[in-house]
Amino acid sequence: MMLAGIASGAVALGLGASVLLLVSPRGERLPRERRRPAVEEGEGALAGAAEAATGLVGRLIHRRAGDLVTSLDLAGIRMRPQDFVFLVGVGSVVLVAVTLVLGGGLLAAPLAALAPLGAVLLVRLRVGRRRRAFGEQLDGTMQLMASSLRAGYSMMQVLSSVAKQSEEPTASELGRIVNEARVGRPVVEALEEAATRMASEDFRWATQAIAINREVGGSLAEVLDRVAGTIRERGEIRRHVAALSAEGRMSAVILMVLPFAVCGFLVLINPTYLLPLVETGIGIGLLVFSGLLFIVGGVWLSKVVQVKF
Repeated sequence: MMLAGIASGAVALGLGASVLLLVSPRGERLPRERRRPAVEEGEGALAGAAEAATGLVGRLIHRRAGDLVTSLDLAGIRMRPQDFVFLVGVGSVVLVAVTLVLGGGLLAAPLAALAPLGAVLLVRLRVGRRRRAFGEQLDGTMQLMASSLRAGYSMMQVLSSVAKQSEEPTASELGRIVNEARVGRPVVEALEEAATRMASEDFRWATQAIAINREVGGSLAEVLDRVAGTIRERGEIRRHVAALSAEGRMSAVILMVLPFAVCGFLVLINPTYLLPLVETGIGIGLLVFSGLLFIVGGVWLSKVVQVKF
C-alpha cells in the first residue's frame, strides 16, 4: 500500500508539472550558439593566405625594407613595404598570364618586368610631385610663419599652427617636425631633415636662418619675410625657365611616345607585319638593342630639358 501511494504521488506530480508547462507562457528559446562563450571568428581563407604571402615577402625584403619605407613615405603611399611588393608581384604574374593566353610566349619575360618598372616610376613620379608641391607652398608657409611670430606665438606653436592650416605635403612634413620636437629632438635638426627629405634648397635656407636667429637673436619674423621674398623671386625665375623650355620638353615627350604609337598602328592595320621581331632571334636582339638605345635617349633628353640654377 505504501509503495502504491508513492507511485501514485509521483505520477500526479509529473502530470501536474506537464500541465503547468503547457499552460504557462513559453518564452523565446535562445539558439545554442548564443548560449556559448563568445568566440572570435577567424579570418577567411583568402585573407589568411594573403597575410601569409605578405609575411613571406616581408622576410625576403627585410634588408631593403627601410629604403622602401622611406620611398613610400616620400611618395605619400600609406602601405606596408611587403604589401606593395606583393601587389607588384601579382601584377607581374597577371601580365605573364595574359601574355601566355594571347600567344606571346617570348614576350612573357619582358612584360613581367613592366610591373616593377611601372611601380618604380610611379613612386618616383609621386615623390617628385610632392616635392614640387612643397616648394610651391613654401612661400605661403614662410609668410604664415612670420605672421604667427608677430602675433606672439613661440616657434613650436607656429609650426603646429601652420601644420594645421597648410595643405599637403606641407602639413605632413611640419606635423612630423612638431612630433619629433615633442619627443625631444632639436627643432633645427628636424627642420634640416625635412629640407633633405623634400630636397628643398629654399627650405634649407629658411632652416639656416632660423638656426642663426636662435643663436644671435633678433626679429625672426623679419628674417622669414626676407626669406619668403627670396623664395618668391626664385619661384618666378623657375617658372620663367619652365616656360622657355616647354617646347623642348614637349619634343622629348613626342619622341618618346612616337615609336610606341607607330608600332600600335602597324599592329592594328597588319598584325603579322611585326611578327619577325618576336619570332626570330635576330628580331628579339634588335628589340633588346633598340630598348637600350631608347633608355639612353630618354635619359639624355631628360637631362637636356632639365635646367638647374
